[in-house]
Amino acid sequence: MISDSQPTRRRRSQCRGAWLFVALLSLALGPVSFAATARPPNFIVIFVDNFGNGDLGCFGSKLHRTPNVDRLAAEGAKFTSFYVSSGVCTPSRASLMTGCYPRRVNLHVSAKGGAVLQPLSPKGLNPDETTIAEVLKPAGYATGIFGKWHLGDQPPFLPTRQGFDEFFGIPYSDDMTKDKSPDTWPELPLMRGENVIEAPVDRNYLVKRTTEEVLRFLERHRDRPFFAYIPHTMPGSTANPFSSPAFRGKSKNGEYGDSVEELDWSTGEIMAALKRLGLDDNTLVIWTSDNGAVRRNPPQGSCAPYKGYGYDTSEGAMRMPCVMRWPGRIPAGTICDELCSTMDLLPTFARLAGAAPPAKPIDGYDIRPLLFGQAGAKSPWDDAGFCYYRLEQLQALRAGPWKLYLPLEKKIGSAAGKGAAKPASLELYDVRNDVGEEREVSAQHPDVVKRLLAVAERARGEIGDLGRPGKGQRPAGWVENPKPLLPGKQL
Repeated sequence: MISDSQPTRRRRSQCRGAWLFVALLSLALGPVSFAATARPPNFIVIFVDNFGNGDLGCFGSKLHRTPNVDRLAAEGAKFTSFYVSSGVCTPSRASLMTGCYPRRVNLHVSAKGGAVLQPLSPKGLNPDETTIAEVLKPAGYATGIFGKWHLGDQPPFLPTRQGFDEFFGIPYSDDMTKDKSPDTWPELPLMRGENVIEAPVDRNYLVKRTTEEVLRFLERHRDRPFFAYIPHTMPGSTANPFSSPAFRGKSKNGEYGDSVEELDWSTGEIMAALKRLGLDDNTLVIWTSDNGAVRRNPPQGSCAPYKGYGYDTSEGAMRMPCVMRWPGRIPAGTICDELCSTMDLLPTFARLAGAAPPAKPIDGYDIRPLLFGQAGAKSPWDDAGFCYYRLEQLQALRAGPWKLYLPLEKKIGSAAGKGAAKPASLELYDVRNDVGEEREVSAQHPDVVKRLLAVAERARGEIGDLGRPGKGQRPAGWVENPKPLLPGKQL
């Protein structure tokens, strides 16, 4: 047990006052998402790295043992049309944090024209954007991130400058080590707040140590609302995923499977802590991935039953396993196949917390009716259409059951945008009922094709396309003369 100092007790008292004020104000203004005299819900988002739909037992894996996530699904709901906004890391994480397409916040490409930010990038998440953490803090929430950030490693872009009270983890991907660029990149740093506490970090212990930090955060903030964002570093971006000795060599799927099973252990530890602290019934837990498993030879992760792998605009890359659990609010043992996205988390959390949404336009929707299993609830994306972008290029759309692959003269094929672009024909699939995309049906549904082409044109006008800026795009953050993150250096 962590003891309370007098300043800590005073801060807790102030925060209790903040969320009580929000509750009373909401009562005065009209209906709210929680009882006016009750504490607003806690939020935990577990966001693993390069993990496929077919890697969990509850989504069909016969290879990995994932009893803790499977229990989450049994006690909550599986979302089987849950999407990230990009098949790669940085843009996917930007959308979760801001509720916006990556193109809207200009994090769809790196400063060098690549798919993700690298160490010492002058580019990052603009501090003028509003993150989930910045939405929740004024409502009295404690906010912490534990794991991998990857939205900029320069001081203005760090999570502690983007609404998070605490940060423990690495600033970018686990494969971005000094040996890749020895003249410029530093050793892979482990950070606490804005300080590098180890370099290089031992990646074998990242999931274990991250989990321990999360448990301490829950203990410290048990008497106030909190948002714990847990973007785990594994299975990660190397061909040899890391795990601690307790899990190494124990799975049926080599190093990848070892890391999957340690992630499941971590989930179990977090859920046990919620029960022990009496927080279980008032905590919404969401478990998903930043993009699909990467194609390896021999194979490691599975995106089954979908086509494709991580890093592109296939279903395997962007249609994620997702479990949501909130006892008494989310019906247990249910499945929702309505289209949802990580962009929906920010507006949904804001409504549940009674917090003010961002002032600037966002792309996500409040999906509380879908979470709570409201009869007849439909996805708001069915009308708006959901866009699949790769780097600058709009490549496909989905609305309802339909996914339309756009006709393109030069379809970007590589994650870095450097491969030979090839022509792509128009194709239409019913990805709700034909998840393997075996039957192309554009000739049978010309009305659907016409409607989705019109949706694509609206998207191009608002957030852009290859060679065409959108009127709703906003600049990313930028610094001159970026510096490496090193131990003992003050930011």
